[in-house]
Amino acid sequence: MTAAIIAGVLVAAGVYLLLQRGLVRVTIGFVLLGHAANVVLVASGGMAWRQAPLVGDGDTAQMADPLPQAFVLTAIVITFGITVYLLALARAGGDDDPEPEPPPEPEPEPEPELGLDTDPEPDPSEPPAGTSGPQPVPGHRKTPEERG
Repeated sequence: MTAAIIAGVLVAAGVYLLLQRGLVRVTIGFVLLGHAANVVLVASGGMAWRQAPLVGDGDTAQMADPLPQAFVLTAIVITFGITVYLLALARAGGDDDPEPEPPPEPEPEPEPELGLDTDPEPDPSEPPAGTSGPQPVPGHRKTPEERG
């Protein structure tokens, strides 16, 4: 009964930590879940009411099952490997939850100038003010009809 309560508390704490944002907390949650699995496996071996599983020390019917103990050793190694990997990720990742950058402020629209010049650029197809007729194109040679 005690092993079931311990396993339940470890699972509850492990799941709670897994749901947190920080990677170190997630790592601790995995460690607690690994410990809960180990407690369940050891409890399934029947160590509380049986003898140690050593051959030659007693009746084989009274010995605890050694297979769950081998599973616990394997689970310890797997939990340790996951822990080291997650801690390395936490170390390499830097800040888990950086502060979000504020959105850029919108640039104010430029106000129109209230000057006399309403057309900033003259139309190149119109002749300059004060002249009439077509204007010669720079670099253009006059044809004989234009010359005379």
